[in-house]
Amino acid sequence: MIRILIVEDEKAISDLIRLNLMKAGYQCVCVYNGMKAADLLETENFDLIILDVMLPELNGFELMEYIRPMGIPVIFLTAKDSLKDRMQGLTSGAEDYMVKPFEVVELLARVNIVLRRYHKMEQKITFMDIELDSENQVVTKTGKEVELTPKEFELLEILMRNRNITLFRERIYEEIWGTEYSVESRTLDLHIQRLRKKLNLGAELKTVFKAGYRLEDKA
Repeated sequence: MIRILIVEDEKAISDLIRLNLMKAGYQCVCVYNGMKAADLLETENFDLIILDVMLPELNGFELMEYIRPMGIPVIFLTAKDSLKDRMQGLTSGAEDYMVKPFEVVELLARVNIVLRRYHKMEQKITFMDIELDSENQVVTKTGKEVELTPKEFELLEILMRNRNITLFRERIYEEIWGTEYSVESRTLDLHIQRLRKKLNLGAELKTVFKAGYRLEDKA
């Protein structure tokens, strides 16, 4: 399982990030100051670090100097929004720099992009009795292969990698079709209908009114 270290001194924000990343299938560890993060990195391995800048004991930019030789990708998440701070964050070796306040959906998207860039995405992911093998482009349900078109496969993968998270139509269109969403288009709705039918997804694949779709675990 992909392990993510969250280094954020505001517990409410840390908990929000952890909860949503765990819903998306990631394993998370939270620490609340820079020195404890450095100590933890001596003994444990992580695939990604989400790092605040303004931290007790050791700030994010100082901690980045310690992280960089390890080759672990870092996303800065901070209230420091000046151009100077952004440039310092990115030139220090971070993969991305997000400013608070932030949208959780955008953070999840950026996490996925960075993990994909580092080839750290899990090749096989499961949801109930469905298994998706991204390397071989194969989907099985109860062990039997289900034939999907390339776009259906991409749509299922983004839903499974972000399960329990509402995906807005605009984001889905941008990631899968590379175009802006048009309210007149029925392309996405048609693909959703096909996935529901081919994989027998009923209440699990929810339509979120005036927003998008969510693949949701049964309670």
